[in-house]
Amino acid sequence: MDGSRIEMTLKEFDLLRLLAQNPFRVFTREQLLEKVWGFDYPGDTRTIDVHICSLRRKLENKKGNHNYFIETIRGIGYKFGHKGK
Repeated sequence: MDGSRIEMTLKEFDLLRLLAQNPFRVFTREQLLEKVWGFDYPGDTRTIDVHICSLRRKLENKKGNHNYFIETIRGIGYKFGHKGK
């Protein structure tokens, strides 16, 4: 990573885009799997957790990017938010 951009996989990008386009909306892991991977994806919801972890790591490493985050909603899923809200 050269500091000027965040490199991510296509699925990470699609996941981040979905969350960012729907700020403060809580998505279940099943909803995220269906919307990003599609109906026929043979994997399980752990795939979402792994991709969220990777995205968080990449976003946190980006200098100056401390206002937006992906929040875990325990027992439900995830949402994209803004600190202080």
